[in-house]
Amino acid sequence: MISCDSKIALMIVPTGIGASIGGYAGDASTYAQKIAQHIPLIVNPNIVNAAVFSGITDNMLYVEGWCIEQLLKGNIGLIPSQNNKIGVIFDRAIPENVLNIHINTINAVKTVYGTNITGWEITEEKAGVEFFTTENGISTGTLKNPETLAKAGKKLLDKGAQALAVVCFFEEPPEDDYENGDGVDIVGGVEAVISHYLSKKLLCPCVHAPAFEDVTITGRQVNPKVSAEYITPTFLPCLLTGLKNAPLIKVLKNENSGNCITYRNIHSVTAPHDSLGSSTILDAIEKNIPVFAIKENSTVLNINKYSINKQNDIIEKDTYEDYIEYLNMELFV
Repeated sequence: MISCDSKIALMIVPTGIGASIGGYAGDASTYAQKIAQHIPLIVNPNIVNAAVFSGITDNMLYVEGWCIEQLLKGNIGLIPSQNNKIGVIFDRAIPENVLNIHINTINAVKTVYGTNITGWEITEEKAGVEFFTTENGISTGTLKNPETLAKAGKKLLDKGAQALAVVCFFEEPPEDDYENGDGVDIVGGVEAVISHYLSKKLLCPCVHAPAFEDVTITGRQVNPKVSAEYITPTFLPCLLTGLKNAPLIKVLKNENSGNCITYRNIHSVTAPHDSLGSSTILDAIEKNIPVFAIKENSTVLNINKYSINKQNDIIEKDTYEDYIEYLNMELFV
């Protein structure tokens, strides 16, 4: 088990920006798994979530994006945990037949894996999810009624849940190039909005998956990078797998609060070479944590080390394999 004394790498692939590696359905998992063979690794859920599959391993920590931001700011710590009690929030807008598929999924995961799912709550009102892409091709969206999700989540926490999976109803997305392994996941951006909101509001691990009215499974071949999402009507299993051993959140009163993982544990950070404008990257640089921009992973953002005037603070590597070679030299010299 990863301990509070471990040196830990951080791998970031932001959601909804068309990352060539990690912008689809668990397609960054194999890269994360290779890194985690050498050093414990924090991953944001987008990296390993793959519908009914998950790329998570025992040497990874499954941490939502807002929590990663706050970790690097020194505002929270992570408490390693196993066999978390998981609650599931369902949007009232989900049709009954689709809801039943998800409840069957919960029961299957409990039966097969022994995952400790304490129960579920249906929101009092519809969440009201809308999604779209910006002129720059970035996936985003809005949530009309976030409070109803928070209320349901609070009920589950009061009943003993430690982590929350969230399933909201989404209208069918328009036809695009996603199934061909190209373009941007149009629903990914607003999923991050939902997860960020609930993680911040409830201070526990929270991750989202969409539910769609059309639960038929396509009979046509799709790109391997997205195939996990085209063989199932539910994306809930990967959330439950990730949350099972996700670290819990500890709010820090000061940087010396002990018995948890803090930014001081972070050995290095990797991100796509042109998605470097986040506060996580800038905070890592400020705290003298090595940041590696991976050139084989590109996005629609076009924010590189020159854009943010940090060319002397960010190390470029051509591939994730090159970063792993650096780890080998750094850790085993």
